[in-house]
Amino acid sequence: MPISELRLIKRCAEFLPRREIKNIPPYRRGIYALLRHRPKKADMFDVVYIGIAAGTKTASIRGRLRTHERRKGDLWTHFSIYEVWDNIREEEIRELEGIFRHIYRLDSRANRLNKQRAFKKLKKIQDNNLEN
Repeated sequence: MPISELRLIKRCAEFLPRREIKNIPPYRRGIYALLRHRPKKADMFDVVYIGIAAGTKTASIRGRLRTHERRKGDLWTHFSIYEVWDNIREEEIRELEGIFRHIYRLDSRANRLNKQRAFKKLKKIQDNNLEN
């Protein structure tokens, strides 16, 4: 049996234009990022939003991206997706999403779609005294 390169992520596709949403297979679960292409800045991409998809028909990665496209399509131009393995629980995906959102919560560009400013569970265990 081959050994996986990563424990959580099965495969990923990065920096794809929105027109590629239709090519995402149905019922894919994982984390996705909405990106805004900045071609004048050495081909850079700004993170606009990070979200999760549980894998149901409407809550699949493709379904979530289509919803974002209808509601806030003018804020992002590209996306990246990170599909998780079948044995990864939804709670684990939510924890990853929470950590990523927590990291960029003070980035003014990323907050336009991000309603969850901080990851509350992470705040509960935060201890900035590194000597502990």
